[in-house]
Amino acid sequence: MRPLLVALLALLLGLAGCGRDPKASPAGPASSTQPASAKADGEGKLCAHGVLDVVCPKCHPKLAAVFQAKGDWCAEHGFPASFCPVCHPTRGGRPAADVSGKSGGKSAPEAEAPADGTKVRFKTKETARLAGIQTVKAEERKNAGGILVTARVVYDATRLAHINARAPGVVRAMKVDIGSQVKKRDALAVLDSAEVGADRSKLQAARARVGIAQKNHERLAALQKSGFSSEKDVLAAEQELETAKAEQAALATALSIIGAGAGAGGSYTLTSPIDGVVTQRSATVGKLVGLEEMLFEVVDTSAMWAELDVPEAELAAVAVGQSVTLDVDGLVGRTFRGKITYLSPQIDLATRTVRARVPLENVDGVLRGNMFGRARVDVGAARASVMVPDAAVQRAKDVHLVFIRLAEDEYEARRVEMGLREGNLVEIRKGIRPGEDVATTGSFLLKTETLKESIGAGCCDAD
Repeated sequence: MRPLLVALLALLLGLAGCGRDPKASPAGPASSTQPASAKADGEGKLCAHGVLDVVCPKCHPKLAAVFQAKGDWCAEHGFPASFCPVCHPTRGGRPAADVSGKSGGKSAPEAEAPADGTKVRFKTKETARLAGIQTVKAEERKNAGGILVTARVVYDATRLAHINARAPGVVRAMKVDIGSQVKKRDALAVLDSAEVGADRSKLQAARARVGIAQKNHERLAALQKSGFSSEKDVLAAEQELETAKAEQAALATALSIIGAGAGAGGSYTLTSPIDGVVTQRSATVGKLVGLEEMLFEVVDTSAMWAELDVPEAELAAVAVGQSVTLDVDGLVGRTFRGKITYLSPQIDLATRTVRARVPLENVDGVLRGNMFGRARVDVGAARASVMVPDAAVQRAKDVHLVFIRLAEDEYEARRVEMGLREGNLVEIRKGIRPGEDVATTGSFLLKTETLKESIGAGCCDAD
């Protein structure tokens, strides 16, 4: 959106106001699980003056007249008085309802995104023509035959290790830090533990007891052959020997599990159970730790999981084994493929979706935990999709809006649900019909006019 359009429309043309279609029922916001799409026209960026770029009168001098005409002007600093970065540094150089739909501290009704069906009407058709808002028709395309769902990249739980102390003690030395690459059995930290020291002492005593019991058994067995010892004495000595051996074995196993081995003293080394990278560390030298506290997290990121949120209405068509194509936000041009290996037996009560899992190879490490994306589940039959340019989609608060041209001088805001991106096109899953005229250049201006207290005088009282 060219900022000049804001000035022309607000200062010279004006709007006749906007109203809500009495027949339109308010629609709830788009699902909170829908990842935010890329912002059009640099929406939300601050300029070098510390003001929202699209409303900065120093970057776009013609905007100064807009705010001066409205009486919103700081002559000393040359910015609108309502969000002058010098007079009001806490406002972040943004109007009260900025381009992201943030309230700027206003009450809840003012902070709400426009309802589905909100109308924006120009005073005259000539005004609409001069505003320069461009439209294209929503295009219907055949997709590859699949269901579009939101996705989140998470660690593969089978390649994740949470490591705690094997015995309570004090950390004496650190061998790794966050980001360290480790192999299985590599040292992570050295700890001193009184419990380990006691067990090692018990093991030494058990070994001595085994030696004595072994000699006693051999002596009584020899005496029995000469008739100087009874079978009962020999059996008792054998029982004592076996008991000593069992005690020794139990202590040795316990120390082996801890990783302490059969050395001396109370120190032991904490090691990694898997190959991977250290992603969390709470251990520090001198810290007293117990058994419950996680000291290290080690993750093998060579493979990840994509967790898909399958809508309840689409569940009947989704099954384990189906192929999935995933596009991830921030990795433009990269496509990942896998198959569904798990489908949750329960529906999330809040989102009415079912969790599906898709293992993904991540040899080059570009996938990271908590990345968001959009996935297409291949269900066989091709389905039609509605596509619009990404410049047509505007974000207000937590919803996405597209403005439909109803007449030459009238537009309607539609809340939409987004699907996959293909180049500069965005798939609209809900809210638009094929063939409808959607605003592209100028859609940002239409959005600001539906937000109360925004630039251009607000929703319904433009001059």
